[in-house]
Amino acid sequence: MTNFCIFDCAYCINRVSSNVERARFSVEEVVSLTLEFYRRNYIEGLFLSSGIIRSPDQTMADMVRIARTLREVHGFKGYIHLKTIPDAQAELIREAGLWADRLSINVELPEDSSVRKFAPEKRPETIRAAMAQVRLEGEAAQDKTHTGRKPQRFAPAGQSTQMIVGADGADDTAILSCATRLYSGYKLRRVYYSAFSPIPDASSALPLVQPPLVREHRLYQADWLLRFYGFTTDEIATGTQGGFLDLELDPKTAWALQNRQFFPVDVNLASRDTLLRVPGFGTRVVDRIITARRNRRLRVEDLARMGALTRKARPFVALPGWSPGGLTDSGDLRARVAPPPKQLQLL
Repeated sequence: MTNFCIFDCAYCINRVSSNVERARFSVEEVVSLTLEFYRRNYIEGLFLSSGIIRSPDQTMADMVRIARTLREVHGFKGYIHLKTIPDAQAELIREAGLWADRLSINVELPEDSSVRKFAPEKRPETIRAAMAQVRLEGEAAQDKTHTGRKPQRFAPAGQSTQMIVGADGADDTAILSCATRLYSGYKLRRVYYSAFSPIPDASSALPLVQPPLVREHRLYQADWLLRFYGFTTDEIATGTQGGFLDLELDPKTAWALQNRQFFPVDVNLASRDTLLRVPGFGTRVVDRIITARRNRRLRVEDLARMGALTRKARPFVALPGWSPGGLTDSGDLRARVAPPPKQLQLL
């Protein structure tokens, strides 16, 4: 709704002490613009967010009114993602979930001490309490009432959060540990990682340069390993350098290089969990392997046809017609599996 905000979060371009030009839309304007863009097929849904106007309750009430008006008055069928204000009253958060498909509550930074330092008006305990409420409301909406009817839906697409990467001194292991706690404690659908971008007139406590964007990319890859590949944060940490993910290698390959005792893997015999740890094998490739090997023994040439990245996978697998021999333990294996260098361009 607006980039005006009464909070003074040091890492935010829209903080109250910033000299950024301000703009604001009314509730009616947001509703009108959303409907017009949706009818013209410019958008498929609405991501609703705002700076804090007057108070958290006032701002949250306006956002809830937007979502309610779209649904009740105009029959809006598009997707609504509502960025929730954790300081708002619990009843407002509950009502937001009745109209939105997904709620998000940002933890901002991975460590409580950093939140208190850089966002003095925000309390980590309040953020987590709001996330707990969303989880409980969502679980209650899945249960049938005593009459046998399901209660009114509540944020059916679940909740998510976002962490800023590189604004404080937290390393990637700390960030992933925080993500693991959030996934298990609040049943989040996604944790989003956003690389810090230096802003004008920033606090001297903030870094002067932006972290490399590839760091954000590696965190998303590691997050995927946590959610879909059965890895733990401690396992991923064995492939880090001083707590930071390897920027040259994806996290799974970095882990495999540090744990060569588990390789090579017999593709025709290994369990699904074991196959998921092979560099170059995604979830779909592993499922295709398991299906295909029920009927015949697979050979190395079959892997490429199934979509595997054989350049990565070869040092870590054994099949009829292929054995890595001493390649798995060779000293130059990192160079062999690393992406080829790219020519830089001036324009």
